[in-house]
Amino acid sequence: MLIAIVAAAAIGEWTTALVITAFVLAAEILEDLSMDRGRDALTDLMSFLPETVQVRNSGGTAILPLADVAEGDIIVVAPGGRIPVDGTVVVGESTPDQSRITGEPLPVDVTVGDEVFAGSINQVGAVEIRAERVGTDSSYGRIIAAVRHAQSTEPPVQRLADRLAAYLVYLAPIGAAITYLVTRDLTSTIAVVVVAGACGIAAGTPLAVLAAIARIARSGAFVKDGAHLEALSTVDTVIFDKTGTLTTGTPAVVDVRTADGADPDGLLVLAAAAESYSEHPLGQAIVTHARTQGLPVGPCGEFAYLPGRGVTAKVAGKAVAAGNRTLVTDAPEAVDGQGTATAVHVGIDGDYAGTILLADTIRESAQAAVAELHRRGLRTMMITGDQEATANAVAAELGIDDVWAGLLPDEKLAAIDAERAAGCRLAMVGDGVNDAPALARSQVGIAMGSGTDIARESSDVVLISSDLDDIVHTVRVARRARRIVMFNFAGTIAVDLVGMALAAFGMLSPVLAAFIHVGSETAFILNSARLIPGRARRQHR
Repeated sequence: MLIAIVAAAAIGEWTTALVITAFVLAAEILEDLSMDRGRDALTDLMSFLPETVQVRNSGGTAILPLADVAEGDIIVVAPGGRIPVDGTVVVGESTPDQSRITGEPLPVDVTVGDEVFAGSINQVGAVEIRAERVGTDSSYGRIIAAVRHAQSTEPPVQRLADRLAAYLVYLAPIGAAITYLVTRDLTSTIAVVVVAGACGIAAGTPLAVLAAIARIARSGAFVKDGAHLEALSTVDTVIFDKTGTLTTGTPAVVDVRTADGADPDGLLVLAAAAESYSEHPLGQAIVTHARTQGLPVGPCGEFAYLPGRGVTAKVAGKAVAAGNRTLVTDAPEAVDGQGTATAVHVGIDGDYAGTILLADTIRESAQAAVAELHRRGLRTMMITGDQEATANAVAAELGIDDVWAGLLPDEKLAAIDAERAAGCRLAMVGDGVNDAPALARSQVGIAMGSGTDIARESSDVVLISSDLDDIVHTVRVARRARRIVMFNFAGTIAVDLVGMALAAFGMLSPVLAAFIHVGSETAFILNSARLIPGRARRQHR
């Protein structure tokens, strides 16, 4: 543009020089505004937490900077206040809006002992929270740290954009020189220089990357690097771990069957009382289910835990046993676990009384997420250490394409290597320590926010809410960003080549060439700006 302005002035085309200058300045202002909007979408996340907090101490309360809060401090949050730390409620009840973190669209009720997250809004009731994770260790802090890192990195597509922009800059004077040598027309030569440009690529690409990362972060996930965003846009296979990823990882009662048609609640009350001292996950699930149903879980006596078999206890004068067949029954009518369910048989005074079926429940969002991935042309797989029958039952219910079951961590890694050797571009979704090597080996590792620290650290994308719908949204945004960047690439090259040809043949005046240059640049910047998230949260919901 500087060359064009100087050349226009040199031949007395002052109006052309002024128009070019005005157009260029206007385009620069638009570019700055668009980039500022993209950065604002990120800094809006960072500025959400309060700068100061109210901390309870032996003398009452004190106002401290958030940066000075330490683990174990008691934070007082008033109604309408923003929760600044991850922690546990120690005083009070409230209904915080946690949608920025968990993705849950409705406020949730919390009371003493419940966990709350930084970045939530305390809507109703004052609460006191014991700080457990503060600063960059909190859920919201991890989002901020990841966004800052992603903002500072340059993905391969941006490096490609920079190289392509440089080539186009070189192309302009070369095209102008050829035009002058052939036509000896200074006006056409200047028009060739004016119409060519790479601003649509140079400005539109980083804006698209910034905006895409911000949009994903707004929806409850964060991408750690722009390169991972680009890799995610090209994956063709999504591999899931089972336990803790497709399922909740905790057993729950799914059915209660009695031997003589008696009231299932009566059987559940006795079994829950017998299991009340048990630390086994199945026993705890039975107790939790009974309490959730509003049933009384009374005391028991003579409790005994028999490893590998179950428990026995005295409940309301009855001898109750809860466990497997070796402890409780050889009755032919006893129902064993089927599919993903595990059976806990219950005996009363030596007689078989019924069976409680428990299963690791599938996440509510799993089936819809898998179906949506299929609709977008992605293949799905499950790799798990669980037994084949259970894995196949879950896969059949969710519609997953392929299953590798009974795998140790090194075998999961071998499965990833085999799929990559077959030419697949993989995104691996997991939550546990045993998933960490596979997450690191995949093109894109996606960790559940509820998973282990090592899984989150080994991954490229973290789902804060552990909502599998966020995988679909993240892939959708990554693909959309790539389409926008590629469109900008193709559009810029096409405008430059056609415009230079028309200018060389004298069909474009310098002023019209400037208008085409700035107009196309504006269009490509605005095309990237479409990714900038608005103020509403969870836009894909």
